[in-house]
Amino acid sequence: RQDKYYHGNEALHGVVRPGRFTVFPQAIGLAATWNPELQKRVATVISDEARARWDELDQGKNQKEQFSDVLTFWSPTVNMARDPRWGRIAESCGEDPYLTSVMGVAMIKGFQGDSLNSPTSMAACAKHFVAYGASEGGKDYNSTFIPERVLRNVYLPPFKAAVDAGCATFMTSFNDNDGVPSTANKFVLKDILPVSYTHLRAHET
Repeated sequence: RQDKYYHGNEALHGVVRPGRFTVFPQAIGLAATWNPELQKRVATVISDEARARWDELDQGKNQKEQFSDVLTFWSPTVNMARDPRWGRIAESCGEDPYLTSVMGVAMIKGFQGDSLNSPTSMAACAKHFVAYGASEGGKDYNSTFIPERVLRNVYLPPFKAAVDAGCATFMTSFNDNDGVPSTANKFVLKDILPVSYTHLRAHET
């Protein structure tokens, strides 16, 4: 159903709703372990609990509340946390592109398993594409200006890793870059992201 996709959920450190679920440490805490295998195990448990709740809700038929979908999750957050004034640092894996990449991939693989058709998998969503939290003062909705070199070397690698891991969906960022809103930014949405997926599919075939 077309209207079904409006529903979604959060699962950065456990399923948020509907019901009661296991609560794990926040993403920044799990990243501090430097242990992607642990992150994957945590994400697998989250996925198992989400599927169990989905089955309990008659495979989603009784899932009627807004933001309660337990098969589509707005996680992981793979943004760089490089300004301590940003209010969503706890959702991130910190300031390092490599650590964020490997922890994000571990979460995606734990969520999605070997296949989205698996009875224990759920759809991951890497967010926020791209450079969310990088605005002046760490504001959520402010304008940014990030040179392409910095964008490619710092802010894009975790998203490229998410693409390579087969992440099902991506969420655009709330900020703009050089006056162009992320939701309408042709450079990142048309020139970068689709090319990454095209390369991945060509490599797989």
